[in-house]
Amino acid sequence: MAKLVVLQQKQPSFSILPASFSDFNGARLQTQIQLKRKVWKPKGALHVSASATKKILIMGGTRFIGIFLSRLLVKEGHQVTLFTRGKAPITQQLPGESDKDFADFSSKILHLKGDRKDFEFVKSSLSAEGFEVVYDINGREADEVEPILDALPKLEQYIYCSSAGVYLKSDLLPHFEIDAVDPKSRHKGKLETESLLVSKGVNWTSLRPVYIYGPLNYNPVEEWFFHRLKAGRPIPIPNSGLQITQLGHVKDLARAFVLVLGNEKASKQVFNISGDKYITFDGLAKACAKAGGFPEPEIIHYNPKEFDFGKKKAFPFRDQHFFASIDKAKSVLGWKPEFDLVEGLADSYNLDFGRGTFRKEADFSTDDMILGKSLVLA
Repeated sequence: MAKLVVLQQKQPSFSILPASFSDFNGARLQTQIQLKRKVWKPKGALHVSASATKKILIMGGTRFIGIFLSRLLVKEGHQVTLFTRGKAPITQQLPGESDKDFADFSSKILHLKGDRKDFEFVKSSLSAEGFEVVYDINGREADEVEPILDALPKLEQYIYCSSAGVYLKSDLLPHFEIDAVDPKSRHKGKLETESLLVSKGVNWTSLRPVYIYGPLNYNPVEEWFFHRLKAGRPIPIPNSGLQITQLGHVKDLARAFVLVLGNEKASKQVFNISGDKYITFDGLAKACAKAGGFPEPEIIHYNPKEFDFGKKKAFPFRDQHFFASIDKAKSVLGWKPEFDLVEGLADSYNLDFGRGTFRKEADFSTDDMILGKSLVLA
């Protein structure tokens, strides 16, 4: 295994930069974010060069990351099959996607319907197909991966979507790929999967995103802020609001997944993938407002220990500093994020929430508890 040379760490930066919008194919339109939104017009297209044509299986692929990854792989000429339970449409035309591009993608994408927890079906169906590369986007437990490896003894590469959540909480940041991991974290299944891949001796690559955002995000990351901004409500943020975090755009993540395909430098390696800069919780609220063309929000800070929210989550981020170095991916893979945070949030807003689409309805019940107590104290 290649020895990781840790590059000099850049100082965190919290500046808000001019933004560019991007369509679902990675097109970019340079513009200055202003309070008043302008008409968004995509142009151009993203092209990522990969290795020779491969027969690829994506575990998942119809919710978020896989939607962007599968389109890039199909454009590269690979034969791509999605393994899903068939509960969601295999293809759907996306905002910003031309009729021609959608028709081309729909005509080439393949589907294998099944439950990955049905291990016998996984073994028999995958063995019959003989896939050369597996992208595991939705794997959470190691026992879900072993049948795939057993079914594909000639597998050339297993590319896994892990999480930066596997790192042991530390006062020394950012997290590097060589940092200690936490076997008790809620992502321990991903950590155990990485260990399984190592023990099996297969050619594997693991990407560890921090917080992922972008159009179609099913986790309430930017959407949580957009709901409150649209409603004209104050934004409740725990404690000081100076906690530092990091977000990476889903399209940048998809590009990284393509770059490791057939890449000898990525063999048996882990890479952190996220945005270039770090930001505070307060800064993120302001960035979301700027991206969506809203006035700067009123921010209310509160002490979470003073409230009983039950099973409800009052804030979508872990209440701590949490960010990772992406230097290794930049130096080894030649990858770098194309989106700064404000332009990425604008991309998400313009292609999703700003069109009236979102995954979860707004729930302000915990906000009302916080704001109610703030009014009494005032």
